[in-house]
Amino acid sequence: MRYAYAITTALLVGGAAATMTMQQPVGAQVAQNEPNAIGSAPPRAGAPMSFADLAAKLQPAVVNISTTQRVAVQTNPFAGTPFGNLFGDQGPGGAVTREATSLGSGFIISTDGYIVTNNHVISGGRNGAVVESITVTLPDRTEYKAKLIGRDVVSDLAVLKIDASNLPFVKFGDSTHTRVGDWVVAIGNPFGLGGTVTSGIVSALHRNTGQGGAYDRYIQTDASINMGNSGGPMFDLNGNVIGINTAIFSPSGGNVGIGFAIPAEQARPVVETLMKGGKVRRGYLGVQIQNVTAEIAEAMGLPKHRGELIAGVEPNEAAARAGIRRGDVVTKVNGQEVTPDQTLSYLVSNTPVGARIPIELIRDGKTMSVTLTVGERPPEEQLAASLGQGEGFDSEDDDSESSQQAAQASLGVAVQPLTPAIARSIGVPADVKGVVITGVDPSSDAATKTLKRGDVILSINRRPALTAQDVATAVREATTANRNSVLLLVQRGAGRPQYVGVKLKSR
Repeated sequence: MRYAYAITTALLVGGAAATMTMQQPVGAQVAQNEPNAIGSAPPRAGAPMSFADLAAKLQPAVVNISTTQRVAVQTNPFAGTPFGNLFGDQGPGGAVTREATSLGSGFIISTDGYIVTNNHVISGGRNGAVVESITVTLPDRTEYKAKLIGRDVVSDLAVLKIDASNLPFVKFGDSTHTRVGDWVVAIGNPFGLGGTVTSGIVSALHRNTGQGGAYDRYIQTDASINMGNSGGPMFDLNGNVIGINTAIFSPSGGNVGIGFAIPAEQARPVVETLMKGGKVRRGYLGVQIQNVTAEIAEAMGLPKHRGELIAGVEPNEAAARAGIRRGDVVTKVNGQEVTPDQTLSYLVSNTPVGARIPIELIRDGKTMSVTLTVGERPPEEQLAASLGQGEGFDSEDDDSESSQQAAQASLGVAVQPLTPAIARSIGVPADVKGVVITGVDPSSDAATKTLKRGDVILSINRRPALTAQDVATAVREATTANRNSVLLLVQRGAGRPQYVGVKLKSR
């Protein structure tokens, strides 16, 4: 299920700043990226001879953001061992509190000192770290203590305020007009080096990293972005802020030409809400979601890259009240297609709370539609607590008999009915019904999908699996229908069930 990044991304310890059009009195200071402030004529659509004029106008509005944090550090070399209390609670080697710092970027969005950055830039970087102060440093090295006006964890945005006036500032542009191949300029503070300008092109739009949620929909760029660029602005050649540099894909932690920016179209409404002291409200169905993989699509007889699979439904939430069930595949939300680039989470989260909308779905091969009233997404802390996953059963090696049975089975697993005693031993709730895996063929697709001894198969091809014969019958029917995969609903320990598409072994 979509609860973690599907690719390795490194949050750029920094900030993301957005800008907004502010009402200014006649004769007041104008934004650094106003057309007449950059040059007498707009730049050509192609590559300019130089970015110097653009950089000179925009750099004054980009700032360095640093935090001072207090973090508890365990210095006892015997911590976690039977000798952990050797020195006593107050003796040497205990936990001590130390100062830590973080660096990032941001940008000024109003002449009176409102600044946008990433939430992760001004949050504690380690478990237990407490941010004591936030410092904003302007390009002329003037420092200000900043006040946190508002933050939004889901979008990874935060708004700060410094006590200053007549500041240079920039505005948001319209990122909906951005095209792949457009030139962009990124400004930030990589590795704390100070104002740095890089250029590149837009590599992709609506990039889904697998993170999930309402904001997993980035602008991808090859402009050099590194640690410390986070929160810095991405400009188009007209000097408009079209993105907020937020994350990178990097095996090494440095720039490899794949960076991600939050589009201005998503950031701007969040920033406006935070500036007013408001709370960002998002739509919510109350479901757990899985991507429809090639194996799942084949097992269910569905086309690839269409819709998303409902892996679970929360009681008394919008989806449950509308009759949506586990195993349904949602294909449209309010007339908009659910695709890898336009996910179910994105569509629902950006639907007004209380709106009544149609949902199109596929159930047992048939297309149907339900109408529901969109609920409100609970706080992230509440969601995180409800999604706790039990590790379940981490057993010793399979016994030889179960391994032989698994190797002989087309599914690549050996199973037996789940009894109350087995359920207790593997940490499965007492009301769970299914078959427990007793062995896995290491050469099978089931092993590739990380199925293991102690996992419980609740259903196969959306029919209950209570005996080994139920599993064998479903496999036989799939083979007769010329399907090379089956759909399993699997539970591990006390965690939430998850659908897994498993390829059958060829005979």
